[in-house]
Amino acid sequence: MHPKIEQLVENIEKVIIGKRDVIIKIICAMLAGGHVLIEDVPGVGKTLLAQTLAKSVSASFGRIQFTPDLMPSDVVGYTMIDQSGHSEYRAGAAMCNFLLADEINRTSPKVQSALLEAMEELQISVDGITHKLPVPFMTLATQNPIETYGTYHLPEAQLDRFLMRLSIGYPDRAAERSMLEKMPQSIEISPVMSLEEVMELREQAGNITVSEQVKTYILMLVSATRTRQEIKLGASPRATIALYRAAQAMALINGRSFATPDDVKSAASAVLSHRIILAAGQSAFLNSQAVIESILNETTVPV
Repeated sequence: MHPKIEQLVENIEKVIIGKRDVIIKIICAMLAGGHVLIEDVPGVGKTLLAQTLAKSVSASFGRIQFTPDLMPSDVVGYTMIDQSGHSEYRAGAAMCNFLLADEINRTSPKVQSALLEAMEELQISVDGITHKLPVPFMTLATQNPIETYGTYHLPEAQLDRFLMRLSIGYPDRAAERSMLEKMPQSIEISPVMSLEEVMELREQAGNITVSEQVKTYILMLVSATRTRQEIKLGASPRATIALYRAAQAMALINGRSFATPDDVKSAASAVLSHRIILAAGQSAFLNSQAVIESILNETTVPV
């Protein structure tokens, strides 16, 4: 593993115990310049993971709890008139490096569309004036897959903007015991990386070599989602680009200057599972994952 990334993973593991694979995938999304949707039940550490990542890379952190009465101005900010009669922009929650959008499916489509501009364009518009977001900017959104009362279904166009969808899951018994033993202590997280180093690593990830065979493998996987009978809606071309970028970032994490089919495989489920709809209707997270895993098992790696 890349030494700086290994140091970052170990720093996060001081708090998030027994979830190295999830931590690596979130770092992969950060290096690929993407956003992450964490879909899991309450209490497994979604918020803590986002906060710890931001602290570890010396980044500003914003958190907003999405509720039905939330307004777009709470996310993007608003313009007010000061005592001298001049207009002044007051920043919203999105004006930060890492934004935790908690329970994103509990707010109205109008608020979600305001967040969509920030995620896609890395800017926000208030009263016709555009404000650039800090660089890097990453959204980590959460939603509870079990409780549907009072929620708004995320449209496919918005789901497609998330580079990855992940589930943290329950810890195993050993990890949970370790949590109990560390409970009385206050664990201080210190930065192990600067934002400048994050941007340097992101640039290195973009320069990772991807061979023609690996490109062909990516195209084969995405194409397979569009031809299988059990899938009503396959992955978009944006998914192809997302899987390519994720494979580059995964190669960098693994300390290589070139991507391999294993890099593609390790990211494929998280990148593609939320971008397909099964023929029976809106797919459940685990069902979508199972279909992607089946495609991975049945697709021959080009030689």
